[in-house]
Amino acid sequence: MTEQEQPQEGPWPEAARLIEVTLDEASIGRNNAEVDHEREVAIFDLLERNAFALEGHDGGPYTLRLSLADNRLVFTVGDTERAPIQHVMLSLSPFRRLVKDYFLICESYYQAIKTQPASRIEAIDMGRRGLHDEGSQLLKERLSGKIAVDIATARRLFTLLCALHWKG
Repeated sequence: MTEQEQPQEGPWPEAARLIEVTLDEASIGRNNAEVDHEREVAIFDLLERNAFALEGHDGGPYTLRLSLADNRLVFTVGDTERAPIQHVMLSLSPFRRLVKDYFLICESYYQAIKTQPASRIEAIDMGRRGLHDEGSQLLKERLSGKIAVDIATARRLFTLLCALHWKG
């Protein structure tokens, strides 16, 4: 794990973590193989190492179900038995431009890896990572006061937010 992926804030209690993450099937579009792979990797990586805690709640570990409803991203946070503890809703409006730009650059990236030289792929990937970082920071800020996450967790959650948006 790189230095950037280590928890940036801390210390985090052992229980301040996710043990299960699911995406609402009704919210997921039929995706291409690259998007499905990104989603699976993000969930796997998220479960391997994360820092996640409901603000003002003395619990954890948590389960998380992500869904879209009425132009909002819904975090249904549950206990280890999946019983809902809290629903946190975030407007998707602040993410609209970032997600759109991220999708465009991802499409360019997926096309480039098929035919372009390594220097071109690297340049596109740098732009892609920059947008991803910006989206992750925005997500972390929007969750502030509701759910505490480290930046590595925010990055993977932003990937999942994008997976919910991607309609194939």
